[in-house]
Amino acid sequence: MPLIISLLLTLALVAPLAGQAVADERDPYEHFFRTTFGDFQEELELARDEGKKAILIFFEMDACPFCHRMKDNILNQRQVQEYFNAHFASFSVDVEGAIEITDFEGNTTTEQAWAFEEHGVRATPVFQFFNLDGEPIARLTGPTSSVEEFIWLGEYVEGGHYEDLPFSRYRRERQQEARGG
Repeated sequence: MPLIISLLLTLALVAPLAGQAVADERDPYEHFFRTTFGDFQEELELARDEGKKAILIFFEMDACPFCHRMKDNILNQRQVQEYFNAHFASFSVDVEGAIEITDFEGNTTTEQAWAFEEHGVRATPVFQFFNLDGEPIARLTGPTSSVEEFIWLGEYVEGGHYEDLPFSRYRRERQQEARGG
């Protein structure tokens, strides 16, 4: 009888941990994006209150292999999540989505209309940064090649480098520094 009790106790302790591991494997980049009810005017206010540098919108679609590559190889990395969560409020928007949202100006629209009509998204992924007034400040279309390059994108915005030079030049300078040149 003590063996059965011991096995039941072990099972009771291990089962919740196994469920947590499965949950983490299902959505490893969930810690990168914030959950939103689609009111980006409210999200802007929260970002200001939290002292964030900007809002990042990841315009994506389900059929986009580059979006999946970013999520599976870059956005799920702890160092990326920690850096971006410290400096930005990050959200995902489906460019084919029919979900109703409120944009930064308080207008009601859909994810799809906001992406295509307001922000000219024609290819995905698009990483669009907005300042805390809801104005676009920096944009990258397409995936980055590495975790390091994606963090450079964050540093480019966080450091205000977008005001002086395009990201392609900033990235080239960072690549030269990394090579010791």
